[in-house]
Amino acid sequence: MSPRLSSPVALPAVAREVLDDFRRESGREVRVWMRTEEGWTPAGPADDPEEHGPGPSAAEVEDCAGGAYRVEVIGVPADEARPTARFLAAMLARVLRHDAEVRSISREIAERYEEITLLYSISEILGSVISLESAAGTILEEVIGILGARRAALWVYDPERSVLNLAAVVGGDGHRGPIAVGDACSVTAQVFRDCRPVLLGPGEEYPRPGCDPAQVQRGSFLSVPMSYTPPEGDTRTIGVINLVGRGTSDAFSAGDLKLLSAIASQIGAAVENNRLIAESVRQERLEREMELAHDLQLKLLPPVEQFDGYAQVAARCVPAESVGGDFYHLFRLPGGRLGVVIGDVSSHGFGAALIMALTMSAVAIHAGEGDPPAEVLRRVHRTLIDELETTEMYLTLFYGVISPAEGTIVYGNAGHGHAFRVTGDGTAERLRATDPPLGIVDLDSYHEASAPWTAGEDMLFLFTDGLSDALEAGEIEGERMILDEVVRARGSSPREAIDRVFRLHGGPGDTPADDRTAVLVRF
Repeated sequence: MSPRLSSPVALPAVAREVLDDFRRESGREVRVWMRTEEGWTPAGPADDPEEHGPGPSAAEVEDCAGGAYRVEVIGVPADEARPTARFLAAMLARVLRHDAEVRSISREIAERYEEITLLYSISEILGSVISLESAAGTILEEVIGILGARRAALWVYDPERSVLNLAAVVGGDGHRGPIAVGDACSVTAQVFRDCRPVLLGPGEEYPRPGCDPAQVQRGSFLSVPMSYTPPEGDTRTIGVINLVGRGTSDAFSAGDLKLLSAIASQIGAAVENNRLIAESVRQERLEREMELAHDLQLKLLPPVEQFDGYAQVAARCVPAESVGGDFYHLFRLPGGRLGVVIGDVSSHGFGAALIMALTMSAVAIHAGEGDPPAEVLRRVHRTLIDELETTEMYLTLFYGVISPAEGTIVYGNAGHGHAFRVTGDGTAERLRATDPPLGIVDLDSYHEASAPWTAGEDMLFLFTDGLSDALEAGEIEGERMILDEVVRARGSSPREAIDRVFRLHGGPGDTPADDRTAVLVRF
């Protein structure tokens, strides 16, 4: 005789209720047995049966709940008990299946609730934490808690270096250095390249023939790509999330993969938003710095108002970018003279602006000492030669000294093609180059020339090629159009003449392709 189990397995409550209802209505006793490794044990509802197993009239239940049951009707002849037992067995099987379905649905709802709670929690974390590193670490801790991983790591793509950088890690030891995207022995790099997840069980490993055995990924492992789909454009992979090991021997499941993919989608959008915000901040900072540089550069140019009562002067400089390489300068010199400078660096932008600032400083020093134009050009070139060679730039530079008392203009012209003396009768005389541009040839000495000057009638008109090129009429025709406009306006003030020249190019918001500068002096 088999020993009786001290802890019999109970039927679900709903099955007990069905059998209790039958007993009350029929007045018959019903006993249910469950088969275990140690034999048959009572599962209810009758108490402490004398028998130690189902009798010959018992009917087997087609069970779906993990065990084999038999139903036995007690106290009636076997011929009468068998059909009743079969009926009860079929009913009990149906009840057990429904109970199993309800329990399964309940478990699934509980699991989905945990997943939904996790996803909601991640949304709150990403929305409330400014630092992506802090948010990622908190999220990985949540993921480890729900999925039971030993270690979680978040890798983010760096397009400039073409590597994956570790943005956050929680739990355990592991690789922390950058992973090259092209690394054929890295499962993380493979997931990134293929944009497909990898799921390994406890006894599996990532097959990579020819790789260092230390790099082979073994055991429970789950890796999913992080992708981002912009409103316009194709989806792009921006990182990878890895889960390594579990607290139990169980493998990560397809459900775990699905949940981690949803989490990766959320984090991927956050990573990209974080990058766009950082890029926007950098762009705003750069624009602000460019505005400051623009304002600073224009402040380096002398205000023409300071010459009111001494000479009629108008000048304008419009950089192609926030800063440029065009500049002008004016100096009051002893003997009632006026020094006028215009320069044009071969490029524009920050590099040209630096050369421009250095040139203005050098010109101010040497011209302010009263040196003749040829000597000013020589000294300026000696000051700039190293910078010009390093940057591979050159510049045209015109420096003229007007002396009304002597009735002359003495000038040195290092390759500046647009320098003119406009006489009172409207003749535009070109003040030709005396030397090549600075930075082309390292000369030991520079030359100068002179032209007559009629005080109160003649005008010195200087401009850079950005002004004539913007007319898109060709170099010769563009220069002629500008000179014609100045000649027509010679009866007006220099300021009005400059306004008319710049109006040839469009409105105030017109963006030039090259720096535009013009200086007009009547003295």
